[in-house]
Amino acid sequence: MKVFYQIGANIYFFVVRVFSLWNPKAKLFIKGGQEANEKLKSFSPKGEVYWFHCASLGEFEQARPLIEAIKLKKKSNQIVITFFSPSGYEIRKNYELADLVLYLPKDTTSNAIFLLDSIQPKAIFFIKYEFWANYLLEANTRKIPTYLVSGVFRKKQIFFKWYGGYMRKILNSFSGIYLQNTASKTLLDTINVKSVVTGDTRFDRVMKNAETVNKFSEIEKFIDNKKCIVIGSCWAEDEQVIFSTLNKRKDIKIIIAPHEIDEAHIKSIEIGLTKKSIRFSKINNSKSSRDFEVLIIDNIGMLMHLYQYANVAYVGGAFGKGLHNILEPASFGNPVIFGDKYSKFPEADEFLNAEIGFSIKNSTEFELIFNDLIVTDISAKVLTYMTSQKGATARIIKDIF
Repeated sequence: MKVFYQIGANIYFFVVRVFSLWNPKAKLFIKGGQEANEKLKSFSPKGEVYWFHCASLGEFEQARPLIEAIKLKKKSNQIVITFFSPSGYEIRKNYELADLVLYLPKDTTSNAIFLLDSIQPKAIFFIKYEFWANYLLEANTRKIPTYLVSGVFRKKQIFFKWYGGYMRKILNSFSGIYLQNTASKTLLDTINVKSVVTGDTRFDRVMKNAETVNKFSEIEKFIDNKKCIVIGSCWAEDEQVIFSTLNKRKDIKIIIAPHEIDEAHIKSIEIGLTKKSIRFSKINNSKSSRDFEVLIIDNIGMLMHLYQYANVAYVGGAFGKGLHNILEPASFGNPVIFGDKYSKFPEADEFLNAEIGFSIKNSTEFELIFNDLIVTDISAKVLTYMTSQKGATARIIKDIF
């Protein structure tokens, strides 16, 4: 099975290299991988080094509370962060608490030896779905503690198949596996892999963030004490479902922060929402922002701060690309509406069970749910649930240190 794993990894990296000829993200990945060796050669380990591997930006947000906790214990600790995706690396390559940020070199034994020789980690943290065999086995050989944080498992994964013996060996190489939910533990119990349910570290992160958001006076003027829906990270598939209902409502304000902010997409939103709209980049030039019904956010980085102004949130992605962050809006007490393709996101099931999240399949369902939530205040219920989920970071730190 090890041979098949390596063949699969090589094929994957070959395909990415081919895609890099025309795909900007793949090109960034290949370039970043080439730069990784030089960064490792120039790195000087000092004191205790802790390595965190995050596939992308979402996993980084799960790692961040642990990074901050480790830095708080001893500021001289060094933090190394590796990413697999450009969407994580390009945004967090200058993260202030990290001493080294780079793309994860291709998963080979020689690269694993070189990386571990270069950074000499005291402990290694892989986040959520990351199981790079050669790195984990080499760390295990060196008796370096390795931990899976905020892990999530599904029955369809290779670990639970008859042919998944090699990957089960990889799971058993972890010194500790910390899970988001009991369903994942139940699955791991069936293959005799030890684990602990500690929760999702993102709850600690978003609840802390909610206490330190920026205020925007121009947005407060735009809302003008009316009910408001904030639409976060939406795609065209989401807009086709929700716009017809929103166009009917004359008594609400709409803030929409699309996932893609290219000119074509912004214009399609301006056409699709048949209300008087303004872009955030132009709001200070308007005579009165109160006159507008729709505010389109045409920049990246504001979304988390916008949810403080919502009565209801809609989070996009679950009609196609994958559900985006529903924890952020809920950290402000907002009930969250999203599409119906959320099977890979356990927090969505948890929101549904707690009756603070609402999945829709079509425009009719959105209209019924939205019209109810915009007049029914369940913010206390949402915040009670979110507060109850805090503490994963402290539980992990206590167990490891």
